[in-house]
Amino acid sequence: MFCSVTGAVVTGVEGKTVKVETDVSDGLPVFEMVGLLSPEVRESKERVRSALKNMGISVPPKRITINLSPAAIRKEGTQFDLPIAVGILCAIGIINVENAKEYLFAGELSLNGDVEGICGILPIVDAAYKNGFKKCIIPAKNINEGRIADGIDVIGADNIAQVIAIVNDNSFYVEKNKEETGRNTILYDFSDVCGQESVIRAALIAVCGMHHLLMIGTPGSGKSMIASRMPYILPEPAREELVEITKIYSVSGKLDTDGLVKARPFRSPHHTATTLSLVGGGRRPRCGEVSLAHKGILFLDELAEFKGETIDALRQPMEEKKVTITRMDGNCTFPADFMLVAASNPCKCGYYPDRNKCKCNESDVRRYLSRISGPIVDRIDICVNSPAVKASDMGKQGTYNSADMRRIVEKVKKIQENRFKDSDIDFNSQMNPGHIKNMACMTEGAERILNDCYEKMSLTARSYFKIIKVARTIADMEDSDNIEEKHIAEAVGYRLDKNIL
Repeated sequence: MFCSVTGAVVTGVEGKTVKVETDVSDGLPVFEMVGLLSPEVRESKERVRSALKNMGISVPPKRITINLSPAAIRKEGTQFDLPIAVGILCAIGIINVENAKEYLFAGELSLNGDVEGICGILPIVDAAYKNGFKKCIIPAKNINEGRIADGIDVIGADNIAQVIAIVNDNSFYVEKNKEETGRNTILYDFSDVCGQESVIRAALIAVCGMHHLLMIGTPGSGKSMIASRMPYILPEPAREELVEITKIYSVSGKLDTDGLVKARPFRSPHHTATTLSLVGGGRRPRCGEVSLAHKGILFLDELAEFKGETIDALRQPMEEKKVTITRMDGNCTFPADFMLVAASNPCKCGYYPDRNKCKCNESDVRRYLSRISGPIVDRIDICVNSPAVKASDMGKQGTYNSADMRRIVEKVKKIQENRFKDSDIDFNSQMNPGHIKNMACMTEGAERILNDCYEKMSLTARSYFKIIKVARTIADMEDSDNIEEKHIAEAVGYRLDKNIL
């Protein structure tokens, strides 16, 4: 007997439905599987055979052929165990075939017949909904994640016996998750930072417009301390953004059992991280840190200590907000819309320009900072110096506190929401030249200052527009409709002198 049920495969962070065709016919008792299968999918026949046997289900000694279609898509993952088992049960008359066609199935089987949790449930359920399915059976262990999706009934099953009962009786109970979206509770407050008002202001501007930030300063000046507090003032994410983040963490196997991610991510890889771990890839493409930081912050401490090729690999993700990995059997794309926050010492010893401590000569300093390539610096919106903290500032309460900074960020976010309500962007940092022309009006004096700086500082076209974007954010912070001279002047001050690179 022939029957067909539906499963799914995950490519990148998106799910694609797969037809699992089963034929049980007379012939030698063999179990064949075809359809461009990975090793773990081929191994599923052993798991399925043992699971059915240990659940007390007798499979007749006949020829069993499984085809996973379309054959052009490589099938990876253990989520095909459940649809394969259901297909066999339909073919031998244990499960109602017509009822089974109404469901999408996904889950790994243990040898005793239990349905085990898998990675990538949210993209799979989302694919089921987009392809017209109203019901989906997944592992009970993934139920909180699966029920994030809207418009589809998601049923959790602990074992094959439950799956049989659910499909045959076509009765089940679905309870939606009680979701709490929002932001991180403030654990580290900016009021703890002594001095460094100029650096904290730069960090505030960066968060308001989601601009890339580079802090250069001596060891112990508070660069990492400031970066670690930035996640707590990030703008509150929309539910759609949290769903995107959850999909990424789901396919990466980094999602906990609570379901929807609650806040924007903060990722801080070590400077020994490889290019592969940072941008993603591998024989079987996986997300890198740039994707795990999607809609949040990617903090690179000791930026100059990263390998040059690793830093340069950030060029494309910083511009395109995504990573596309190409392999012979297809391409997959991972989102990578992150805010880069980086910190670096000014030289190898870290104390330049204090000649009482620094033993590096000018060429040593230039050589050290040249590890950060010019094209990367050109893509960074705000560069700020973090000097050593003065003794008079030690122990003093900071001028800034995270609660007040949050309010400023939310105010600027609302201004940007109103500005970009008819476009496909959310923040000033995402403006293209067309947006800038229509939404970043400058006074004559501001435009004159910008043009003078462009000529005298030999700025690139990218730097020119980045100055305008930062100035637009500064103007928003001050409730100014137009970009004024002081806004441009401050934004120009955040450009790093290319002559030191």
